[in-house]
Amino acid sequence: MSCILNIETSTDVCSVAVSRDGTCIFNREDYSGPNHAVKLGVFVDEALSYIDNRSIPLDAVAVSCGPGSYTGLRIGVSMAKGICYGRGVKLVAVPTLELLAVPVLLEHDIEEDALLCPMLDARRMEVYAGVYDRALNEVRPVQADVVDADTYREYLDKGKVYFFGNGACKCIDAIGNGNARLIKDVKPLARYMFPLAEKRINQGRIEDVAYFVPFYLKDFVAKTPKKLL
Repeated sequence: MSCILNIETSTDVCSVAVSRDGTCIFNREDYSGPNHAVKLGVFVDEALSYIDNRSIPLDAVAVSCGPGSYTGLRIGVSMAKGICYGRGVKLVAVPTLELLAVPVLLEHDIEEDALLCPMLDARRMEVYAGVYDRALNEVRPVQADVVDADTYREYLDKGKVYFFGNGACKCIDAIGNGNARLIKDVKPLARYMFPLAEKRINQGRIEDVAYFVPFYLKDFVAKTPKKLL
């Protein structure tokens, strides 16, 4: 076990948590965003002050690595890398869609043979999604889906699939299958990151601080702002 600073900025929610020996000992969350550029530095400073004042050595920084908001991921990863450089600690990348599944597995009764499909909104009827079993083994790789009745049919024809995340509500009617289950209000939060972060540390899955980049999935496309006049 170790002391981990966890950072999550992949959606509009900004959250920071500190875990030690498998327990969350510090947590800050802001739901008024996207305010990552304003809130993240404050939360991180509070978290580092918390552990420093208690003489707790920091072992690693875990950051949600995507997919998700391009700007949010960039801010979170930049902050995480800066702390790792400054304190000489390990960098751990936690896939955002796996993180979304943690509160579902902790707080809901999921059938043994059911599948999980976390979704992040990618505008219109497109989502970033993956399909996992209850052990978070990848059944289908993460990709950008334009959702219709056939997108997940091969999985739904075999049994129940639970859909959740900020892209799920807009898609559930289009999926239109009796085996589809919607779980509302599931968000990727830093306080759920540490089981996945500790697993990666134990497996030796540590990132190169100099070269690590988020998993954006799709290239960022800049848009011309609308004219106000």
